[in-house]
Amino acid sequence: MNKEAKNFPKRVKEVRRQLGLSQEELAHELGVSFATVNRWENGRTSPSKLAKASFRNFCSEMASQGKLSHD
Repeated sequence: MNKEAKNFPKRVKEVRRQLGLSQEELAHELGVSFATVNRWENGRTSPSKLAKASFRNFCSEMASQGKLSHD
């Protein structure tokens, strides 16, 4: 497991915390199910390349709007 995959659950939780979003709200923003976000946060599954890219793009957009700080 690479470092990015290992840190992904923490990153998802931190993004949600900073944005004040529930798992369901983040799932809606990313176009995935609540269960998917829940599994990511609990480290039970890893996102696909497409989902990972979508999450990165979402984070970049939120950061460009000043709503999310980079880690």
